[in-house]
Amino acid sequence: MDSPEILLQARVFRVVRQSYRTPDGREHFRETVVHPGAVTIVPMVDDDHVCLIRNFRPSVGRTLIELPAGTLGQGEDPRAAAARELIEETGYRARSVEPLVEFFMSPGILNERMYVFVATGLEPGDQQLEAGEQIERLVVAWDEALDMARQGKIQDAKTLAGLLHYEVTRRRAKA
Repeated sequence: MDSPEILLQARVFRVVRQSYRTPDGREHFRETVVHPGAVTIVPMVDDDHVCLIRNFRPSVGRTLIELPAGTLGQGEDPRAAAARELIEETGYRARSVEPLVEFFMSPGILNERMYVFVATGLEPGDQQLEAGEQIERLVVAWDEALDMARQGKIQDAKTLAGLLHYEVTRRRAKA
């Protein structure tokens, strides 16, 4: 693969055109988004309640129900980013932030790796929102969060993946 051609450099990501060769020797080109990675957090207020957020997303022009999340800073440790984002978006500070799963968000066009953490031992505090963020905490029963996912009230991919993965983990722990 040759060095990618930068088509767009934005504040957080860039769009590049890269070439690659297939086994038959042909050269192909793809435009992809290069992203530093992100974290999302499953904040368990207690064993039966999770803190979601209502987050206005300009890209879709509406408020979505999500897990708190954020982009990694340059060289930032994902666990540290998860603790930081939890405080910023919910105000909660966690005694424990443990890794749950990692996955690629949309590998057909994007290299963003999402790191999912579970936060427990939460202590409430004030949100520390960044300029322009419109985020409201939404504490719900765990079963209600799963119902929201099943009913299509939650449409954010990282939230669906985080909730469902943690549900599998919870069920296995009870078995």
